[in-house]
Amino acid sequence: MNQHTVKAFDNDIGQLRGLISQMGGLAEDAIAKAMQALQRNDLALAAEVRAGDKAIDAIEAEVERLVVQIIALRAPMAVDLREVVAALKIANVVERIGDYAKNIAKRVPLIESEHRIEPVSVLPAMGRMASEMVRDALDAFGARDAPGAVLVCESDAALDDFYDSIFRTLVTYMVENPATISQVAHLLFIAKNLERIGDHATNVAEMVYFAATGAQMADRDRGGDKD
Repeated sequence: MNQHTVKAFDNDIGQLRGLISQMGGLAEDAIAKAMQALQRNDLALAAEVRAGDKAIDAIEAEVERLVVQIIALRAPMAVDLREVVAALKIANVVERIGDYAKNIAKRVPLIESEHRIEPVSVLPAMGRMASEMVRDALDAFGARDAPGAVLVCESDAALDDFYDSIFRTLVTYMVENPATISQVAHLLFIAKNLERIGDHATNVAEMVYFAATGAQMADRDRGGDKD
């Protein structure tokens, strides 16, 4: 009976990890497609990103259901309980990452397709960096990789520096080209969303570290209040 219980719990944990991985894959795909839609002014692709957010929401609900089931039926303790609770929190964070991708996609139709401004070409690189942080954080969760989680948090500084550079570039461009103020405002919004995605990836990494070690990761400089 004990062996059966252990096997059932392992199956539940495997299913939970699979759902988190699936959520993460959808979120990464949403970020990539949102940035492609921006770069190509592809309104159909932007609409696809917005519609696809429902799939991420549905998996989050499934994670919540499974976590409640695991806690009620398996009564996990210590490291197992930390992993289950971390999965629940991570699912919520990944859902918010998906929301940021959706918000970026919402801006695509608002940016003029004619006379595209040059700073648009810089943002996809920032998008790739943010998406890589999300992937690395979720890979660390799947492998219970505490050192990998630390590396994700350390990489957030580079993304913040990227954002600061883009912010200065966009503001300078706006001042020198007043006719572009509306477009630049949308691009600033997109850059901020990418910066927030990086923040959420580091939040996931901190949860992974705690789940794996039982200790809190050393405080990092968040550069102001982040949500």
